[in-house]
Amino acid sequence: MESAQDVDVVVIGLGPAGETVGGQLAEAGLKVVGIEASLVGGECPYWGCVPSKMMIRASNLLAESRRVADLAGESTTTPDWAPVAARIRDQATDNWDDTVAVDRFVGKGGHFIRGRGVITAPNTVEVNGEIFKASKGIVVATGTLAAVPPIPGLADTPFWTNHQIVETKELPESLIVLGGGAIGAELAQVMSRFGVKVAVIEGEGRLLPRNEPEAGEVLAEVFEAEGIAVHTGQFASSVSFEDETFTVSMPDGTEITGEKLLVAAGRRTFLKELGVGNLGLDENMRYFEVDGTQKVTDGLWAVGDIAGDGLFTHLATRQAAVAAQDILGNKTEPLNLDALSAVTFTDPEVGAVGLTEAEARDKGINVAVAFKQVGHTARGWLHSTGNEGFIKIVVDADAVVVVGATSVGPHGGEVLGLLSLAVHAKIPVSTLKSMIYAYPTFHKGIEDALGEL
Repeated sequence: MESAQDVDVVVIGLGPAGETVGGQLAEAGLKVVGIEASLVGGECPYWGCVPSKMMIRASNLLAESRRVADLAGESTTTPDWAPVAARIRDQATDNWDDTVAVDRFVGKGGHFIRGRGVITAPNTVEVNGEIFKASKGIVVATGTLAAVPPIPGLADTPFWTNHQIVETKELPESLIVLGGGAIGAELAQVMSRFGVKVAVIEGEGRLLPRNEPEAGEVLAEVFEAEGIAVHTGQFASSVSFEDETFTVSMPDGTEITGEKLLVAAGRRTFLKELGVGNLGLDENMRYFEVDGTQKVTDGLWAVGDIAGDGLFTHLATRQAAVAAQDILGNKTEPLNLDALSAVTFTDPEVGAVGLTEAEARDKGINVAVAFKQVGHTARGWLHSTGNEGFIKIVVDADAVVVVGATSVGPHGGEVLGLLSLAVHAKIPVSTLKSMIYAYPTFHKGIEDALGEL
């Protein structure tokens, strides 16, 4: 072991959050060591949001082409996965080479080390036999990996996670998706639209169980219409793999078979391996608990998925900016997590911000609900085919402000923008109702929904 090297800050994990905070601190003149065991840039550009949205873009084009017959004549389209796989490698992932990202971090003044950092004492990190003593502190941004549920037999099979499905050059004939949350739902629909026979298993009572129940109901109807088998309300009891075929057994005796099995059952952290026990913290906790500046304890900050407030890139980079300002001694406004927004990029898109109706009622809020089917709005009616969805607005009837909203439909994530602003800024409902909304647009459905209050 070498003697400890003195630096200002050590950042463990250089995904979107770690790269952001490390880069900002280095540009501010601090001596920053950035440690990454995998690829600089993290999950999002290589296996998460970026390549998956390329896949979704391609599958949505196929779906739109199949709607031509309803509105504009005849159209014949033959799905081909090859250009999608090529685009992922050429444009999204740099063929899983992070040279550009490493150079970007180093170009800002950071010192990069490829390895797995371990916290050995307060303000002290060891990596590859080197020890670094951080005068200002440590930032943990190690993110998450796909969780593998303890289903009997599963661990012994060659299952896929989001990594393998993004990397594949050839599609299977059939696919079982274990998990009906955002990742599972998005990838299930992509595969189905490219001709794969798909079955989705979600142990909770509906797809997208963290969203409003109406969202899961709409998506299940769309999936079934597209030929995707949806199994909800039961968790898989066992998994086996024989003769190149997966078999998932359900508690009611149903057996679901497929050539491949995608595990999309949530994400996991690894704080014990990080060495948090050496700081007197509970090494069995799943996420760090942070304050409004992303601080865990003196000399330790956590940003991104590991902070547990929401596994979203847009949140991670904002958390990183807050932590960087705190480390630099600058006052900054805490994040408004009451207005945290997220989009599931299925077709229809599912955008959500703030509280669901059930969450608002659980908090004791006097709730009023505005609801409008997209198909019953002017733009939805004009759109005709592929117009499934709704706008649901949860209102605090005492304060008369929006505390949550869900936008499901074509461009549902974009329609969410105005609703996110309404929750973030606590815009009075009277102000929203007095606005002049362009006609005929999808966002005018917000006015239509408010008219139902």
